[in-house]
Amino acid sequence: MEHDDADPLRARRRTLITGAAGQLGHALAGVFADDDVLALGREGWDVRFESPALPWQPDLVLHAAAWTNVDGAEDDPQGAAAVNVGGTAHASALGAPIVTYSTDYVFDGRKGAPYVESDAPAPASAYGRTKLHGEAAAGERAWIVRSSWLFGETGHNFLRTMLRLGAGRDEVAVVDDQRGSPTYVLHLAEAIFEDAGIDCRVRRITTAEFGAKAPRPAVSILRSEKCAPPLPHWREGLRACLAALG
Repeated sequence: MEHDDADPLRARRRTLITGAAGQLGHALAGVFADDDVLALGREGWDVRFESPALPWQPDLVLHAAAWTNVDGAEDDPQGAAAVNVGGTAHASALGAPIVTYSTDYVFDGRKGAPYVESDAPAPASAYGRTKLHGEAAAGERAWIVRSSWLFGETGHNFLRTMLRLGAGRDEVAVVDDQRGSPTYVLHLAEAIFEDAGIDCRVRRITTAEFGAKAPRPAVSILRSEKCAPPLPHWREGLRACLAALG
Protein backbone atom coordinates (compact mmCIF):
# COMPACT_ATOMS: atom_id res chain seq x y z
CA MET A 1 0.00 0.00 0.00
CA GLU A 2 1.31 3.43 -0.89
CA HIS A 3 1.21 6.45 1.39
CA ASP A 4 1.27 10.14 0.49
CA ASP A 5 4.70 10.51 2.06
CA ALA A 6 6.16 7.45 0.32
CA ASP A 7 9.67 7.85 -1.05
CA PRO A 8 9.64 6.64 -4.68
CA LEU A 9 13.28 5.54 -4.30
CA ARG A 10 12.53 3.44 -1.24
CA ALA A 11 12.18 -0.21 -2.18
CA ARG A 12 12.05 -1.87 1.22
CA ARG A 13 8.82 -2.15 3.14
CA ARG A 14 8.68 -0.47 6.54
CA THR A 15 7.31 -2.98 9.02
CA LEU A 16 6.43 -2.25 12.63
CA ILE A 17 6.28 -5.21 15.02
CA THR A 18 4.68 -4.83 18.45
CA GLY A 19 5.37 -7.25 21.25
CA ALA A 20 8.82 -7.92 19.82
CA ALA A 21 10.14 -9.28 23.12
CA GLY A 22 7.61 -12.13 23.11
CA GLN A 23 8.05 -15.47 21.41
CA LEU A 24 5.85 -14.58 18.43
CA GLY A 25 7.22 -11.08 18.00
CA HIS A 26 10.77 -12.41 18.18
CA ALA A 27 10.02 -14.92 15.43
CA LEU A 28 8.33 -12.29 13.25
CA ALA A 29 11.35 -10.03 13.50
CA GLY A 30 13.49 -12.81 12.05
CA VAL A 31 11.08 -13.71 9.26
CA PHE A 32 10.68 -10.08 8.17
CA ALA A 33 14.37 -9.23 8.49
CA ASP A 34 14.54 -8.19 4.81
CA ASP A 35 12.15 -5.30 5.56
CA ASP A 36 13.03 -2.09 7.34
CA VAL A 37 11.87 -3.44 10.69
CA LEU A 38 11.05 -1.48 13.81
CA ALA A 39 10.60 -4.16 16.47
CA LEU A 40 9.21 -2.71 19.69
CA GLY A 41 8.87 -4.55 22.97
CA ARG A 42 6.98 -3.17 25.94
CA GLU A 43 9.81 -0.77 26.80
CA GLY A 44 9.60 0.70 23.30
CA TRP A 45 5.82 0.82 23.22
CA ASP A 46 3.47 -0.15 26.00
CA VAL A 47 0.44 -0.64 23.77
CA ARG A 48 -1.96 0.25 26.55
CA PHE A 49 -1.12 3.79 25.51
CA GLU A 50 -1.06 5.56 22.16
CA SER A 51 1.90 5.08 19.88
CA PRO A 52 5.10 6.93 20.72
CA ALA A 53 6.76 9.06 18.04
CA LEU A 54 7.94 6.73 15.27
CA PRO A 55 10.84 7.36 12.87
CA TRP A 56 8.55 6.67 9.91
CA GLN A 57 5.01 5.78 8.92
CA PRO A 58 4.83 1.99 8.70
CA ASP A 59 3.68 0.21 5.56
CA LEU A 60 2.66 -2.81 7.62
CA VAL A 61 1.94 -3.43 11.30
CA LEU A 62 2.39 -6.90 12.77
CA HIS A 63 0.61 -6.63 16.08
CA ALA A 64 1.94 -9.37 18.34
CA ALA A 65 1.75 -7.51 21.66
CA ALA A 66 -0.77 -9.18 23.94
CA TRP A 67 -1.74 -10.10 27.47
CA THR A 68 -1.07 -13.85 27.41
CA ASN A 69 -1.59 -14.80 31.06
CA VAL A 70 -4.83 -16.73 30.60
CA ASP A 71 -5.46 -17.41 34.29
CA GLY A 72 -4.30 -13.93 35.29
CA ALA A 73 -7.01 -12.44 33.09
CA GLU A 74 -9.63 -14.02 35.34
CA ASP A 75 -8.31 -11.91 38.23
CA ASP A 76 -7.70 -8.77 36.17
CA PRO A 77 -10.00 -8.70 33.14
CA GLN A 78 -9.67 -4.93 32.84
CA GLY A 79 -5.90 -5.19 32.70
CA ALA A 80 -6.14 -7.87 30.02
CA ALA A 81 -8.61 -5.76 28.06
CA ALA A 82 -6.34 -2.72 28.25
CA VAL A 83 -3.68 -4.69 26.39
CA ASN A 84 -5.70 -6.98 24.14
CA VAL A 85 -8.44 -4.54 23.17
CA GLY A 86 -7.01 -1.08 23.80
CA GLY A 87 -3.58 -2.11 22.53
CA THR A 88 -5.03 -3.43 19.29
CA ALA A 89 -7.02 -0.24 18.80
CA HIS A 90 -3.86 1.82 19.29
CA ALA A 91 -1.96 -0.30 16.76
CA SER A 92 -4.80 -0.03 14.27
CA ALA A 93 -4.90 3.77 14.74
CA LEU A 94 -1.55 4.02 12.97
CA GLY A 95 -3.53 3.67 9.75
CA ALA A 96 -1.32 1.05 8.12
CA PRO A 97 -2.43 -2.42 7.02
CA ILE A 98 -2.39 -4.51 10.18
CA VAL A 99 -2.08 -8.18 11.01
CA THR A 100 -3.26 -9.00 14.51
CA TYR A 101 -2.81 -12.36 16.20
CA SER A 102 -5.69 -13.99 18.01
CA THR A 103 -6.35 -17.35 19.62
CA ASP A 104 -8.39 -20.53 19.83
CA TYR A 105 -9.76 -19.18 23.12
CA VAL A 106 -12.34 -17.19 21.17
CA PHE A 107 -14.15 -20.56 20.97
CA ASP A 108 -15.51 -22.57 23.89
CA GLY A 109 -14.26 -25.91 22.56
CA ARG A 110 -17.65 -27.60 22.54
CA LYS A 111 -17.94 -28.09 18.80
CA GLY A 112 -16.09 -31.38 18.97
CA ALA A 113 -14.52 -30.80 15.55
CA PRO A 114 -11.98 -28.39 14.05
CA TYR A 115 -13.00 -24.74 14.02
CA VAL A 116 -12.96 -22.65 10.84
CA GLU A 117 -13.27 -18.92 10.24
CA SER A 118 -17.06 -18.92 9.83
CA ASP A 119 -17.74 -20.64 13.18
CA ALA A 120 -19.39 -18.31 15.68
CA PRO A 121 -17.03 -17.33 18.51
CA ALA A 122 -18.12 -18.15 22.05
CA PRO A 123 -15.27 -17.43 24.47
CA ALA A 124 -15.57 -19.06 27.87
CA SER A 125 -12.82 -17.11 29.66
CA ALA A 126 -11.96 -13.47 30.33
CA TYR A 127 -8.85 -13.90 28.21
CA GLY A 128 -10.87 -15.25 25.29
CA ARG A 129 -13.34 -12.40 25.52
CA THR A 130 -10.58 -9.78 25.42
CA LYS A 131 -9.00 -11.43 22.39
CA LEU A 132 -12.35 -11.52 20.59
CA HIS A 133 -12.97 -7.85 21.34
CA GLY A 134 -9.41 -7.21 20.18
CA GLU A 135 -10.24 -8.73 16.81
CA ALA A 136 -13.05 -6.19 16.44
CA ALA A 137 -10.76 -3.37 17.58
CA ALA A 138 -8.35 -4.18 14.75
CA GLY A 139 -10.90 -2.92 12.23
CA GLU A 140 -12.78 -4.44 9.33
CA ARG A 141 -9.79 -4.43 6.97
CA ALA A 142 -7.37 -6.13 9.36
CA TRP A 143 -6.00 -9.61 8.86
CA ILE A 144 -6.91 -11.76 11.87
CA VAL A 145 -4.65 -14.77 12.43
CA ARG A 146 -5.95 -17.22 15.03
CA SER A 147 -3.50 -19.75 16.37
CA SER A 148 -3.29 -22.12 19.29
CA TRP A 149 -0.73 -23.77 21.51
CA LEU A 150 2.25 -21.72 20.42
CA PHE A 151 5.72 -22.75 21.53
CA GLY A 152 9.23 -21.52 20.79
CA GLU A 153 12.75 -21.22 22.09
CA THR A 154 11.89 -18.00 23.95
CA GLY A 155 9.10 -16.96 26.26
CA HIS A 156 6.77 -18.96 28.47
CA ASN A 157 5.29 -21.96 26.70
CA PHE A 158 4.47 -25.63 27.08
CA LEU A 159 7.67 -26.90 25.51
CA ARG A 160 10.00 -24.91 27.74
CA THR A 161 7.95 -25.78 30.82
CA MET A 162 8.14 -29.50 30.01
CA LEU A 163 11.88 -29.32 29.43
CA ARG A 164 12.38 -27.55 32.76
CA LEU A 165 10.15 -29.90 34.74
CA GLY A 166 11.33 -33.05 32.99
CA ALA A 167 14.99 -32.28 33.74
CA GLY A 168 14.30 -32.14 37.47
CA ARG A 169 11.63 -34.78 38.03
CA ASP A 170 11.04 -38.46 37.43
CA GLU A 171 7.43 -37.82 36.39
CA VAL A 172 5.29 -34.91 35.24
CA ALA A 173 1.51 -34.65 35.13
CA VAL A 174 0.08 -33.47 31.79
CA VAL A 175 -3.54 -32.74 30.91
CA ASP A 176 -4.79 -35.24 28.33
CA ASP A 177 -8.45 -34.20 27.82
CA GLN A 178 -7.76 -31.15 25.64
CA ARG A 179 -7.25 -31.25 21.87
CA GLY A 180 -5.79 -28.43 19.88
CA SER A 181 -3.83 -27.30 16.88
CA PRO A 182 -1.07 -27.81 15.97
CA THR A 183 -0.42 -30.20 18.84
CA TYR A 184 -2.04 -32.75 21.07
CA VAL A 185 -0.72 -31.95 24.52
CA LEU A 186 0.19 -35.48 25.64
CA HIS A 187 1.90 -36.39 22.38
CA LEU A 188 3.83 -33.14 22.51
CA ALA A 189 5.03 -33.86 26.03
CA GLU A 190 6.15 -37.38 25.13
CA ALA A 191 7.93 -36.21 21.97
CA ILE A 192 9.71 -33.40 23.82
CA PHE A 193 11.28 -35.85 26.27
CA GLU A 194 12.09 -38.33 23.51
CA ASP A 195 13.77 -35.83 21.20
CA ALA A 196 15.60 -34.00 23.99
CA GLY A 197 16.93 -37.21 25.54
CA ILE A 198 15.25 -36.62 28.92
CA ASP A 199 14.18 -39.66 30.97
CA CYS A 200 10.87 -38.65 32.47
CA ARG A 201 7.48 -40.37 32.60
CA VAL A 202 4.27 -38.61 31.60
CA ARG A 203 1.23 -39.13 33.83
CA ARG A 204 -2.13 -38.29 32.28
CA ILE A 205 -4.42 -36.01 34.25
CA THR A 206 -7.70 -34.25 33.47
CA THR A 207 -8.23 -30.55 33.03
CA ALA A 208 -10.16 -30.55 36.31
CA GLU A 209 -7.23 -32.17 38.11
CA PHE A 210 -4.88 -29.56 36.70
CA GLY A 211 -7.03 -26.90 38.36
CA ALA A 212 -6.41 -23.89 36.12
CA LYS A 213 -8.44 -20.81 36.99
CA ALA A 214 -9.60 -19.96 33.45
CA PRO A 215 -11.68 -22.42 31.42
CA ARG A 216 -9.82 -24.11 28.57
CA PRO A 217 -11.47 -25.21 25.31
CA ALA A 218 -11.61 -29.00 25.32
CA VAL A 219 -11.32 -29.05 21.53
CA SER A 220 -9.64 -26.08 19.88
CA ILE A 221 -8.28 -27.55 16.67
CA LEU A 222 -8.14 -24.84 14.03
CA ARG A 223 -8.61 -25.27 10.30
CA SER A 224 -9.00 -22.77 7.47
CA GLU A 225 -11.75 -22.48 4.89
CA LYS A 226 -10.09 -19.41 3.36
CA CYS A 227 -7.10 -21.11 1.75
CA ALA A 228 -4.64 -20.08 4.45
CA PRO A 229 -1.16 -21.51 3.79
CA PRO A 230 -0.68 -24.91 5.47
CA LEU A 231 1.86 -25.16 8.27
CA PRO A 232 4.50 -27.89 8.50
CA HIS A 233 3.77 -30.84 10.76
CA TRP A 234 4.11 -29.91 14.42
CA ARG A 235 6.95 -32.41 14.92
CA GLU A 236 9.05 -30.48 12.39
CA GLY A 237 8.53 -27.32 14.40
CA LEU A 238 9.26 -29.13 17.65
CA ARG A 239 12.58 -30.52 16.40
CA ALA A 240 13.60 -27.19 14.89
CA CYS A 241 12.84 -25.46 18.19
CA LEU A 242 14.76 -28.06 20.19
CA ALA A 243 17.71 -27.62 17.83
CA ALA A 244 17.60 -23.85 18.36
CA LEU A 245 17.55 -24.41 22.13
CA GLY A 246 20.67 -26.54 21.78
